[in-house]
Amino acid sequence: MTRKYFGTDGIRGTANTPPMTPEIAMRLGMAAGKYFRTTSERRHSVVIGKDTRLSGYMIEPALVAGFTSVGMDVTLFGPLPTPGVAMMTRSLRADLGVMISASHNSFEDNGIKLFGPDGYKLSDEIELEIESRMDRALDDRLAGPEDLGRTKRVDDAQARYVEIVKASFPRGMRLSGLRICVDCANGAAYKVAPAALYELGAEVFPIGVAPNGFNINLEVGSTDTAALKQAVQTYRADIGIALDGDADRCIIIDEAGNEIDGDQLIGLIAEHWHKANKLSQPGVVTTVMSNLGLENHLHEIGLELERTQVGDRYVVARMREGGYNLGGEQSGHIVMSDYATTGDGLMAALQVLSIMVETEKPLSELAHVFDRVPQKLTNVRYSGANPLDADTVKAAIVEAEKQLEGTGRLVIRKSGTEPLIRVMAEALDGALMDAVVAEIADAVRKAG
Repeated sequence: MTRKYFGTDGIRGTANTPPMTPEIAMRLGMAAGKYFRTTSERRHSVVIGKDTRLSGYMIEPALVAGFTSVGMDVTLFGPLPTPGVAMMTRSLRADLGVMISASHNSFEDNGIKLFGPDGYKLSDEIELEIESRMDRALDDRLAGPEDLGRTKRVDDAQARYVEIVKASFPRGMRLSGLRICVDCANGAAYKVAPAALYELGAEVFPIGVAPNGFNINLEVGSTDTAALKQAVQTYRADIGIALDGDADRCIIIDEAGNEIDGDQLIGLIAEHWHKANKLSQPGVVTTVMSNLGLENHLHEIGLELERTQVGDRYVVARMREGGYNLGGEQSGHIVMSDYATTGDGLMAALQVLSIMVETEKPLSELAHVFDRVPQKLTNVRYSGANPLDADTVKAAIVEAEKQLEGTGRLVIRKSGTEPLIRVMAEALDGALMDAVVAEIADAVRKAG
């Protein structure tokens, strides 16, 4: 079935234009509320968190109206990281969790992510069922006046999340003596991340902690690490931690100012856990975008790498199917199912810090786990029909695959959150890699 509203990570778009309008948010609340309100014998509840975008003030009350109109009680957290909402959904025994965020996108965008009562993102099947209900008449199965939902705000959600995060750090270990720069992207973690690191004993130098509704991810955060690299040098920090707008991913900067992506972080944690017999299976789960160098390194130490389509929800689904407890994405989503149900940037950073403390080695010595196979990614924006359906683009892809056969890898995909075609190639021959990416990207531009 073709998706109308949901992408690879919930619903996302430019604020106040479809599908990110108050009406659609209200319809989503009504449809999801009806789906999860399975009986009239008890009260049903939904928890809602958000990041710091201006449009959150518009989307949140629209969702509340939808949920309460069908008899769902609503608990509002205010700004809280996405993994915090997932954890609190399960902790508070809610029927549904909602995060209002467009993650790493700029303030003009917003999005809505849904979590089931187990704290995991909803399956494709459930999302499609909710979609099928969203365009029904607004007066369909409304609650009676006596059954309307109630709404309340809680003040301790951030403190509870900080305690959950700290519990993932090895018992008895401290961060004393470490100087840590943390970039909160002016987003959902602007209070909780510095607090957790400070309470574990670190000397903390926060940036990106002055949200104003417009500056989320603006020249800060995991997608723009220049400010963090400068802060690491200025404060002579041992590590820099860059979160994104909803703090479900992180990028790390070592003490020399080098950027460490999700692939290297997965490799570091996997190798350490493997030696400590902490991996539940002899392998990890990543996506098709992870570098071939990671796969080769894992094989060398006796671990397998399973790949899924892009999206941490697909990584998590495969982890659950195969019993894996570590997975993630090159972009910095790191999923550790012993501690969380989705990617958690702060928890991932704490795992890296625990390895630094345990080994007493600087991050620059620890974090270069493998040599990357040359990889190039080009994003091509389009308007109108999907360019990947064009015969010229299909022909260019076939020709590129012939050129790379046996010597490299090609991944072409449509973004699930933006009107972009992502063209990625890996090859030991850098000139060949550049050429095939350029040829396909050019074909996409002409078709789009």
